[in-house]
Amino acid sequence: MIPRAWTIRVEQGKGAKDRYALLSAQLLKELRTYWLAYRPKKWLFAHPRKPEHPLLEHTIHRIFHRAKDRAGITKRGGIHALRHAFATHMLEGGVNVHTIQRLMGHESLSTTTRYFHLARKHLANTPSPLELLGREPAAPQ
Repeated sequence: MIPRAWTIRVEQGKGAKDRYALLSAQLLKELRTYWLAYRPKKWLFAHPRKPEHPLLEHTIHRIFHRAKDRAGITKRGGIHALRHAFATHMLEGGVNVHTIQRLMGHESLSTTTRYFHLARKHLANTPSPLELLGREPAAPQ
C-alpha cells in the first residue's frame, strides 16, 4: 500500500496541461523550509533577477544535470526521464494503471504504457496467474 501523499497543482505542465503532482511528506517539508527561508511571492522557484517570472526552462535543465552529476548518476536521460521513472515505480509499487494514467495527465492508456520500463527482477518475481487461484482478491487501490 502506498502512503497518502500531498499534491501540488502544476499549471501548464507537459503537453500544456494542468494537473496535480504527488509530493512525499519529506518533499513537502523541504518545500515549506524553502518557502519560509525565501518567501517567494508568485513563483515557488522564481527567476533570480525577475521574481515576477518563473525560472527559465534551460536553467531548470542545467540544475537537474548538475545534481545528477553530483550524485554520480551516469545513466543517460534528462528531466523527462523522471516521468518514465515515476510511472515505472508507481506500477512496480502496485498502483493501478488507470490511476497512473490520471496522475500523468494522459487521455489514452496506450500513452501511459509507453512510460513503463519494468526491471527484469520485477518481471521475474511476477507470479503465474495459476498461483493466484484460490486466493482472496487484493484490495483495490
